[in-house]
Amino acid sequence: MAHFVDVILPIPVAQAFTYSISEAEYDFLKLGMRVAVPFGKSKIYTAMVRRTHTQAPTLYEAKEIEQILDEEPLVHEVQMKHWEWIANYYMCTLGEVMRAALPGAFLLESETIIRKQQELDPAVTDLSEDEWQIYEALQQQSILRIHEIIDLLDKRKVLPAIKSLLHRGVLSMEEEIYEQYKPKLIQYVRLAPAYEAEALMHQALDDLSRAPKQRQILLSLFTLRAQSKKPLPAKKLLNHAEATTTQLNQLVEKGYLELFEIQRDRIQFDGQSDGFSKTLSTAQEAAKSALNEVFQSKDICLLHGVTASGKTEVYVSLIKDLLQTGKQILYLLPEIALTTQLIKRLQQYFGERISVYHSKYNVQERVEVWNNIYQQKAKAQIIVGARSAILLPFSNLGLIVVDEEHEPSYKQFDPAPRYHARDAAVVLGQMHQAQVLMGSATPSLETYYNAKTGKYGLVSLSRRFGDIQMPENQIIDIKEKHRKKRMTGHFSDTLLRAITDTLEAGEQVILFQNRRGFSPILECTTCGHAPQCPNCDVSLTYHKYRDQLRCHYCGYHMAMLEQCMACSSPHLTTKGFGTEQLEGELKALYPEHQVARMDSDTTRGKFGYEKIIDALEQGKTDILVGTQMLAKGLDFRNVSLVGVLHADSLLNIPDFRAHERSFQLIQQVSGRAGRTQKRGLVLIQTYNPHHQIIQQAAMDDYQAMYEEQLEERYTYKYPPHYRLIKISMRHRDYQKLQEASVWMGQALKQVFGEFVLGPETPPVARIRNEYYRTLLIKLSRRQNLKEAKKRIARVKTSFLSVAPYRSVKVVIDVDPY
Repeated sequence: MAHFVDVILPIPVAQAFTYSISEAEYDFLKLGMRVAVPFGKSKIYTAMVRRTHTQAPTLYEAKEIEQILDEEPLVHEVQMKHWEWIANYYMCTLGEVMRAALPGAFLLESETIIRKQQELDPAVTDLSEDEWQIYEALQQQSILRIHEIIDLLDKRKVLPAIKSLLHRGVLSMEEEIYEQYKPKLIQYVRLAPAYEAEALMHQALDDLSRAPKQRQILLSLFTLRAQSKKPLPAKKLLNHAEATTTQLNQLVEKGYLELFEIQRDRIQFDGQSDGFSKTLSTAQEAAKSALNEVFQSKDICLLHGVTASGKTEVYVSLIKDLLQTGKQILYLLPEIALTTQLIKRLQQYFGERISVYHSKYNVQERVEVWNNIYQQKAKAQIIVGARSAILLPFSNLGLIVVDEEHEPSYKQFDPAPRYHARDAAVVLGQMHQAQVLMGSATPSLETYYNAKTGKYGLVSLSRRFGDIQMPENQIIDIKEKHRKKRMTGHFSDTLLRAITDTLEAGEQVILFQNRRGFSPILECTTCGHAPQCPNCDVSLTYHKYRDQLRCHYCGYHMAMLEQCMACSSPHLTTKGFGTEQLEGELKALYPEHQVARMDSDTTRGKFGYEKIIDALEQGKTDILVGTQMLAKGLDFRNVSLVGVLHADSLLNIPDFRAHERSFQLIQQVSGRAGRTQKRGLVLIQTYNPHHQIIQQAAMDDYQAMYEEQLEERYTYKYPPHYRLIKISMRHRDYQKLQEASVWMGQALKQVFGEFVLGPETPPVARIRNEYYRTLLIKLSRRQNLKEAKKRIARVKTSFLSVAPYRSVKVVIDVDPY
């Protein structure tokens, strides 16, 4: 009987592929193991076993697998079901989910190897210079890799020369699988067993009287062993003895010492945990009791707690109760900056039971966290991470906390799968029969609607911890301030006076402007020309620090202009302002104080967030200017003033969520103020002080914002009353894209009628020299979502069968905003 295995390949192809295996392999292979399989003419991929069976494929002859890569599965059955749900719900392939979920080191790659096959006929003289170089290199070493040939010839195009030599039979090509992950091995040192006896120890010291450094190493070893019974790292011994590796190796050669290696995780917690010591306030205790009560009947609950109400302490208390059951806990956060601060607080309570997982960790570190979670090790019982942590191999989940659940950062936009971590967490919780707790001071309309209609539980925490007052919010009309000439740069006299008073009191200031760079537009005052990105339909942003104009979409950059590109006038001026410009103005206004900036330009490194947050916590920074990173639940004890520089810029975004997001951002950033005894002050600068949203944010009136927005959403058929599916199409040929989008729009309108909007040109119509068109489908909650998606998939298949349109890229995004 023939045996087969269905595998998932990490490529955007919908179906699984079937390969032939032996009977022994059939008995050995399990769901979630990796195998190396040939695909296409010469490529080898890492694939994942989905199922084994005995039915041969009907459309093609099954190839044999190359090799089995694992002794044990990497993925649990429940995790595979969760991947399948993500693929089905977000209309992508299982291979795309697998590629997003697995750390890069697990996706082994094949590398092309060039081998010398036979000697070249001496009569051959018509080889090109490149071919001679490759041939002579193979005389020196029998194997060459493609990247080595690229370096050798110092050019990218090397395949023609390789093919010519292949044709002559001089060399052969093959694919070699290589593993990227290498465990971290720490070298330790111990006394050789023969010298453990005291008499022999003294003899060894006497023998080394003429080698003082080696003798010092031995004496340091005895000292350090007396201090601790733990294995002694060789590096620690050398530092203590102020000796070199050579001197240590000489002791090993003489037989006095032995070296051995122990595998260690790259991320270690070396501090001390003091257990759970914080006492909950009466309001927090009441909220925790209410949550436990809700979890008796419902698995999902929203904790709606005002900023600084102590939601984190409630989460920590629930986690502590659950730890004794041995279950795993997933703590999701929207931003790495928030992870950096929270992890220190959690480690004080739970020590080394915590693992962290996010994109700033390198591949090796992510593999170690993955393995620890899969093996249910104690050091990975609590997992703190950004959205990708939802794809980890949990087998025993008891609680999922989604902190700041309203944050748009939980949505993955590119590449596929375009999942929303909050919604995926709800499904993952159901699969594990785990409790899901969402927390926010400004919940998203959908979540609050679900809580209000009884789908989720709802618990409120309406008082700040320690009964501290909510910050005082003041709206500043900068149109009026400009008219009365009371503006200094971008700061009103009211804001500057407040900053000065705060600094004199020894307190700190946070200023919020949701735009990075120095200025978004550079304009010629003579002809009005503004430099545009050659690849995208956007103006270039001026970054003063690098003296460059940069595109924030494709990364294109050029040196700052000395004169206008259109009329050669030297009179250039900047329009608008970003965080970099504010930082410069503040340094000029307050030269005696430390000013720092927090945006994606200053937090690029692995520890970029940590340095900025630590400096503010330790009082080294007096004024912190930043983008929306500041509004994500960070807890700074000495910040008493928050300034929102240009609240109107948030309201003018072409998005049905613009008003909701503006309210959330203003509320969240104002929540950073006055988190200890003194009441905080929030100053909101705006040209439109009577705007409904700004008034609601200033009055902390979430309920009024919710009811008003909910009514608007019902009128115009938007979530939570309707579901949205966005179809983006892009191509380099504008005319072809125009025709293709009209074809797609008409085909969808035949199925969904008036519930299809578009095709429309988005606000940024061209990115990286590709033109964009979008269609939006609105689906009523009464419609069968599964059936609607099948119809959309059929329309897409028909579209791709039209020959001229095959080159048009089509991206389907479910719940796009």
